[in-house]
Amino acid sequence: MTNKILPILLLFFCFSCSPKLDMETYKKYQNSGQEITANVQAVLLTNVGKAIQTGGPEYAVEFCNLEASSIVDSLNGAFGCDISRVSAKNRNPQNALRTEQEKQMWELFANEQLADTVLQNGSDLVYYKQITTAMPACLKCHGNPETDINEATKTKLNDLYPNDLATGYTLNEFRGLWKVKFKRDL
Repeated sequence: MTNKILPILLLFFCFSCSPKLDMETYKKYQNSGQEITANVQAVLLTNVGKAIQTGGPEYAVEFCNLEASSIVDSLNGAFGCDISRVSAKNRNPQNALRTEQEKQMWELFANEQLADTVLQNGSDLVYYKQITTAMPACLKCHGNPETDINEATKTKLNDLYPNDLATGYTLNEFRGLWKVKFKRDL
């Protein structure tokens, strides 16, 4: 029962912190967050797919290491917000859970208590949405190291990400969060 009440209390607390975050504002930023994350995910998946076609999954790992952050950064400018990915099982250390809010959101999403949400953080609004291993191709780099990831890819992962935590997933498993921070229109 406590697990079902926690998300409601958390959302109530976030709304009660700022009476200015009305339902219209919430929906506006939720819709923007959904649109932005869908676009960013599509751009990243298209580029990763091309990298896999070009040189296999090990090439895609190298591509992601060199290009994924700059792709997201360029989309930050295009959408006028700060887009990032966070995870308790991160590959890139920059994507580790850092704030208490990120840790709380991780727990709620991991326990399937939220699909997406908008929270107020100071004067900013932050949209969170889950990332899953939605396609079989995801498992070539994020799946079971014994059965899904080939030796060349494991070697590349070990070289580029010696502290990699982002393997061992199955299809459609929760693996991270999109985090989109908006400067609030006042």
